Amino acid sequence: MHTVREPAVSGVFYPSSKQLLTNDVKALLNEVTSKEAVSEAQAKVKEGPQTYPKAIIVPHAGYIYSGKTAAKAYSQLASGRHTIKRVILLGPAHRMLVNGLALPDVDFFATPLGRVALDQDAMSLIAGLGQVDNNAAAHALEHSLEVQLPFLQTVLDDFKLVPLLVGNATPTEVAQVLDVLWGGAETLIVISSDLSHYLPYGLAQDLDKETVQNILNLDGVLTHKQACGGTPVNGFVLAAMRHQLKPELLDLCNSGDTAGDKRHVVGYASIAFRPSTSTSAASHA
Repeated sequence: MHTVREPAVSGVFYPSSKQLLTNDVKALLNEVTSKEAVSEAQAKVKEGPQTYPKAIIVPHAGYIYSGKTAAKAYSQLASGRHTIKRVILLGPAHRMLVNGLALPDVDFFATPLGRVALDQDAMSLIAGLGQVDNNAAAHALEHSLEVQLPFLQTVLDDFKLVPLLVGNATPTEVAQVLDVLWGGAETLIVISSDLSHYLPYGLAQDLDKETVQNILNLDGVLTHKQACGGTPVNGFVLAAMRHQLKPELLDLCNSGDTAGDKRHVVGYASIAFRPSTSTSAASHA
């Protein structure tokens, strides 16, 4: 009998109706797919064989707040639609204390768009690591991973998921898990994180710009005041350095720019990471 992690925040962070959710996600993606975005994608095709990112950092707020920013990253995956077969999805645990990294101990994650199968083979590869454990309770009500799934279900064809909630873990422990699961062009890494929380608009802008620059420089360790997903981001950045990925900022804004009060805002960024030109050339030699 299959076990399913049912949606916990549909109707709150995104629509609970399949049709409304489909329409909303497609509208967000279509808004990004402008003539300028098409031109950028065409330019990237000339750079190397793999035109879609190896990894993305995306926000996880309600779609009215951060959906446009997330869509700018997910729209970059169009050319990988048929190639990407595994998604490694990491996000922070908001509701429960987690030691290390937590797997959900189920067979499927569900959204109004359907079920996503978990990659049991991939999860077995990391099950023996000391920092990885099963914690279905931590996953049950967590939104940081769930809100990414409707985008993934829309932009990709058949794929399997490795969902990991990251709690009290070092960058090295997170990077070790990513190294084991890194794979090739068939594997996408998604890091779910918002930036600063509940600062006045101007202060948030300044802090978020500094935070994003640290990520783009693949330098420094983020605090949770800079990003709620600072722990998975820090571990991913360490792995990205090892694998010579090149970051690109796609969007940076906050809830004061979208649907929120400018007195207390939450920051959002989308960043794509691609293999450097030299790395891509070597891997396809």
